[in-house]
Amino acid sequence: MQFKHPELLYALFLLLIPIIVHLFQLRKFQKVAFTNVAFLKEATLQTRKSSQIKKWLILCTRLLLLAAIVLAFTQPFTSKSDTFKTKKETVIYLDNSFSLQAKGSQGELLKRAVQDIIGNVAENENLSLMTNDNTYKNTTIKAIKNDLLQLEYSSNKLTAEAALLKSNTIFSKQKNTLRHLIFISDFQQDASNFTQKTDSLTNLHLVKLQPINTNNITIDSVYISKKTASSIELKVLIQNSGSTIENLPISLFSNNNLIAKTSVAIETYAETTFSLPVNEVINGKVSIDDVNLQFDNSLYFNINNRSKTNVLSINGINDSFLKRIYTDDEFNYVATLENQLNYNIIDQQHLIILNELDIIPNALVATLKQFTKQGGSLIIIPSKNINKQSYNQLLINHGSSFSNLLSSEKRITTINYAHPLYNNGVFEKRVSNFQYPKVKSFYSISSNNASVLQFEDGKSFLYQNNNAFVFTASLNNENSNFINSPLIVPTLYNIGKQSLKTPKLYYTIGQENTFDVDTQLQQDDILSLVNNDISIIPRQQYFNNKVVINTSKNPSIANIYTIKNKNESIKNISYNYNRDESNLTYRDLSSSKNITVSDSITDIFNILKSETKVNALWKWFVIFALALLIIEMGILKYFK
Repeated sequence: MQFKHPELLYALFLLLIPIIVHLFQLRKFQKVAFTNVAFLKEATLQTRKSSQIKKWLILCTRLLLLAAIVLAFTQPFTSKSDTFKTKKETVIYLDNSFSLQAKGSQGELLKRAVQDIIGNVAENENLSLMTNDNTYKNTTIKAIKNDLLQLEYSSNKLTAEAALLKSNTIFSKQKNTLRHLIFISDFQQDASNFTQKTDSLTNLHLVKLQPINTNNITIDSVYISKKTASSIELKVLIQNSGSTIENLPISLFSNNNLIAKTSVAIETYAETTFSLPVNEVINGKVSIDDVNLQFDNSLYFNINNRSKTNVLSINGINDSFLKRIYTDDEFNYVATLENQLNYNIIDQQHLIILNELDIIPNALVATLKQFTKQGGSLIIIPSKNINKQSYNQLLINHGSSFSNLLSSEKRITTINYAHPLYNNGVFEKRVSNFQYPKVKSFYSISSNNASVLQFEDGKSFLYQNNNAFVFTASLNNENSNFINSPLIVPTLYNIGKQSLKTPKLYYTIGQENTFDVDTQLQQDDILSLVNNDISIIPRQQYFNNKVVINTSKNPSIANIYTIKNKNESIKNISYNYNRDESNLTYRDLSSSKNITVSDSITDIFNILKSETKVNALWKWFVIFALALLIIEMGILKYFK
C-alpha cells in the first residue's frame, strides 16, 4: 500500500489524546462521607468489571476511528509501480518509411498504427513522439493529432539501431524517472546491428507491424547499355520477391507521354531494353503496376543535351595520344604550345594538361594556382629536362615537390582500385598479373598524397592532390610505354570526365550527390531545383565556368526537377527513392530478452495502463470510520 499524501500520517500522533483521556480520566473526585465503609466496598466491586470493559471498547473504537479518518485523508492506494513517487516519461518512435506501405489485416501498416496510437493514448497525456523526419517533444496527442493523421511516408530511412539511439536522446536527464520507449516499426532487415540496449530505468517495448503479404515487384535500376550513331539502348532491371509473373507490363514515358510499352515474364529478376533516339532530350519515367508497395513502381531518369568538357593541353611534345582520348563527341579539346598560349581562354577550361614542358613560366604558375582554386582540374606530365624550381613553385601548392631524376627502369604494378578513377566499373576484377607498363626514369618526390598508380617499389607514378593529378615520369615513347598501355585511356578519360561532373541518369534521395552545372552566374544569382510547386535551393559552390551542386536529403520527393537560374531553365535532373525499402524481409525479435515484444500497439498500451493502474483505498477507510462511529454510539447507548 502506498500513500498519495504520506505527510498526513503524522496526524496519527493525535491518537495519544484519547489514550491519555481514557487512562488518566482527567476529572476531579468529590469526597463523600460514609458511616458504613463496608457498603462502599460492595458497590465498587460490583461495577468495576463492567465499566472497565466499556472503557476499553470505547478507547479502541475511537482509536480506530481516528486512524481510519487520518488514513482516508492520506489517500492510500495500491499499484505495481511507485506512480506518485517516480516521474514517468513516454517516448514513441513511429517508423514512417516506405516499407510501411505494405498492408496488414486492417489496411496500410502506417495508417493503422496512427489510428491505434490516437485511440490508445489519452488526449492530454504528456509524451514525446518521433518519426523519421520530425520530433514532437513534451506534447500531447491532442496537439499533434492532425499532424499524425496527415503523416506522409518518408524517404529518410533510419536503421533500427539509429532510431533507437535517437529515441533515447529524447528522454530528460532527470534521475529517478521511469521511462517507457515504445518502438513501432516493421523491423525490416538491414545491414546494421540492432542491439536493444537501454539503461535500467528505461523499459523498451517493441511493436512489430506485420504485413499479410510480402510479395513485391520493383524497378531496380535503369542504365544505358549501348550507344550507336542513331540510337541509345536503355536497359531496365526488374526485381520480384513473390510468385512468378508471366506477363508484367512495363511502360516508358517522356514528358508524361507514353512513348513505348513492353512486357516481361519474371521469376526473381528480369530485364528489358528500350531504344531511344540519339540527340533528343528525354525526361523519362519507367513505370509498372504493383498493388503492394507503391513507391518503387516508377523510376525517373534524364537524358540531357550533353555538356562537353573543355580541355586545354599546353604541349612541349606531340599530343596525339591526348587527341585520341579527348574526342569531339565528349570534349572540346584545344592544344597549344606554351609560347603561343592565350591566357584569356584559361578561365573557360575545365581541365588543363601540362604536357612535358621543360619550364613553367611564373605567369603560368600564378594563373594555374588561381585556376585550380576555381575548381579547375590539372594534369602535370613532366619532361626529362625540367626546371625543378619552376615546377616546384607550382607543386608546392599541391603539397609536393620534385627532387632528383632517377635513371632506373621501374614497372608500374600497383593500381589503387578504390580510387574514383577506377571504382566505377573500369575493371571487372582486380588484375594481379598483366603486361606492366614501365618507365626508364622518374622523379623522386616529397609528398604525402594518395597514390593512384605505383611502381613495384611502392613509389608513386601518378598521385592526386585535390584536383591536381601529377605524373612523376615523362610519358613520351623514349621514356615509357605507358601511353600504349590499356591503363592510359581510363586514367586520362576519367580525369577529364570528373573535371566536369555532368548529371547522371538519376540520383538516389538520401545519398550524397554531387554534380556540376555548366553555367556562369552573375553576382547574387542562385540555382534552384523546381518541380511544379516545389522549389529547393541546394548547396552550391560557384566557380568561373561551373556551379557545383550537392544534395542529400532534399529533394525528398522522387520526380524530375528543372535546374533554374531565376526563370531560365538550364537542364533537368531526376531523383528516385532508395530501393532498400523494397526488400520485405524482417528481423527475428524472438530472441529479445527483458524486452516486451508484441504485434499489437493496443496490447502494449494495455500493459502500460495495467502497470500504472491505481486502486484507491480511501473510500474503504471512510466506510470503516463510519462503521466504527456507529459501533461507538451503540456501545455508549446499549452497553451498561
